[in-house]
Amino acid sequence: MVLVIFGAGYSGKAIGQAFAARGQTVYGTTRSSRKAAALAALGIEPLIFDGETLSREALAILARATHFVQSVAPGPKGDPLMRVSHGDPFLLMPQLRWASYLSTVGVYGDHDGGWVDEESACRPVSQRSVERVEAEQQWLAAAGKADIPLAVLRLSGIYGPGRNGFVNLANGTARRLVKPGQVFNRIRVEDIARASLFLAERGEGGIFNVTDHEPAPPQDVVAEAARLMGRLPPPEQAFETAELSPMARSFYGENKRVSNAKICNLGFTFEFPDYRVSLAQLWAEQCWLAEAS
Repeated sequence: MVLVIFGAGYSGKAIGQAFAARGQTVYGTTRSSRKAAALAALGIEPLIFDGETLSREALAILARATHFVQSVAPGPKGDPLMRVSHGDPFLLMPQLRWASYLSTVGVYGDHDGGWVDEESACRPVSQRSVERVEAEQQWLAAAGKADIPLAVLRLSGIYGPGRNGFVNLANGTARRLVKPGQVFNRIRVEDIARASLFLAERGEGGIFNVTDHEPAPPQDVVAEAARLMGRLPPPEQAFETAELSPMARSFYGENKRVSNAKICNLGFTFEFPDYRVSLAQLWAEQCWLAEAS
């Protein structure tokens, strides 16, 4: 197996490590040569991709790829790999057997706190979620044309080592914003990696919500992290009076409970099924400070 990850950032690195731990050859792109050494230290062969041009080296590696993960977010110009491949990235990967596109549960938009699954209507609110829906459609169409199984992973709020409530409490940025009825799903970065490996080894295509079991109010998660640290949680603050960036405020305009039943019914089990289990593990093993490695 030769895995190529476009966008070896927080989630991409975790995916690469999971595959490398199985003895697979893994390549990952980064925009910065400064980050290349860090990828290599994790067992991921670095490739430089500036989002505009594919080097000869990158083209040669893509020609060898048997598995592929697209983790680079689209922008106003669309999906970067779709753009540089003129809408047909699978022509660059003649040996490909499976691909994955990392998306977001943001594509569902607002469902007034109701449950959604992979069959639910996409009603994106923010521009970034509109771009995700368009990118999903492009990748699904291209995969169908190439007859390649494509797994679209719709991810909820990603956290894990280096990115969690403990870090926010330690650096003084944690807040307990309260908006009645508001819930969010979350996902540990390690479970994203495990789900990717699970689907790749099965050659499974389709759309999958990769998210924890328990949508919960965000203030409850902060309070649990504070309890484990032995600290008083920050005071509750009404969402309406909070100073937030437009992006942060937009997250609270999308209220839904996301079901992960589809991937669970395939036999996948989440190592961190809810925030309590996850935070307890991060604290007990004191791995909350370090980035996933």
